[in-house]
Amino acid sequence: MLPISTKSFTAHSDVSAGPAPMLQWLQIATLVVDPSYQRPICGRGRSNVDRIAREFNWRFFAPVVVSPVEGGKFAIIDGQHRTTAAALVGFETVPCQVVIADHEEQAAAFKAINGDTTPMSRMALHAAGVIANEPRAVEIAKVCACAEVELLRYPVPVDKQKAGQTMAVGAIVRCHQHYGADTLITALQCVTQTANNEPGMLSARMIKALCEVLKNRPEWREAGTRLFDAFDAIELSSLQDTAAAEAACRRLGKVQVLAERITHELTKSPQFGAKSFSSLPIPFKENHLKVAADSGTTPRISVPSVQDRAS
Repeated sequence: MLPISTKSFTAHSDVSAGPAPMLQWLQIATLVVDPSYQRPICGRGRSNVDRIAREFNWRFFAPVVVSPVEGGKFAIIDGQHRTTAAALVGFETVPCQVVIADHEEQAAAFKAINGDTTPMSRMALHAAGVIANEPRAVEIAKVCACAEVELLRYPVPVDKQKAGQTMAVGAIVRCHQHYGADTLITALQCVTQTANNEPGMLSARMIKALCEVLKNRPEWREAGTRLFDAFDAIELSSLQDTAAAEAACRRLGKVQVLAERITHELTKSPQFGAKSFSSLPIPFKENHLKVAADSGTTPRISVPSVQDRAS
């Protein structure tokens, strides 16, 4: 046996460790799950619960990390799956590590524990980051609110998604870093504010392609509702399918070919044909996030609906 050694590590004596935790056995009936940062048990999670129950052994059972909440209950920060398995086996109590944490600290602890030890989706990590008030996650949430996009917290099949929902958290984060908030918001609105607002349309590939198109043609990004009018007549779902086939034939990236296709369709549109576009003024575009922050309201851009623009 070897003792714990710190010889090759740098000592850290200036940390703020917070209140010391307590260890105690708690009734499972007093443990609750906060859905604002916890994941629902589905898919692989259900299989994991079944496996733990079938092979249940206290030697493999780490204490459940919980925090006291109102009503004499304890919110589970880490251990939802093994607690559920213990209940399935018939146990009424489980060993718990009780920590004192407010709502934001609970979400931050959930992210730190699960992000470092258990494979988690970008969606779940982002949702926990928003609850923990992490600046980057909050900024992404504001951008999505402006574009009326809902970032899903866990995988949902396309046929069960609603219009405006997306699982492409990673793509949105990268596009925000590479193209900026204004371009990303407008790119998302090319789906959510047009006839293309259908379940599954906000794929990572589509979001990246739209951002690339607007980066290369900034005058289109600044064109206001004319841009959305043009997209009303473009069937993005068909373009995405044909671009994928074309990319395979040409041995090019799917995003690149999709961006080319979208650009080609826009240049043929009445709104952006050479004559029609040059004869129309470009409206002033405000900084959406600054306006929302100054007004103290939820960031959102008011644009005419598809029906209103058609009338």
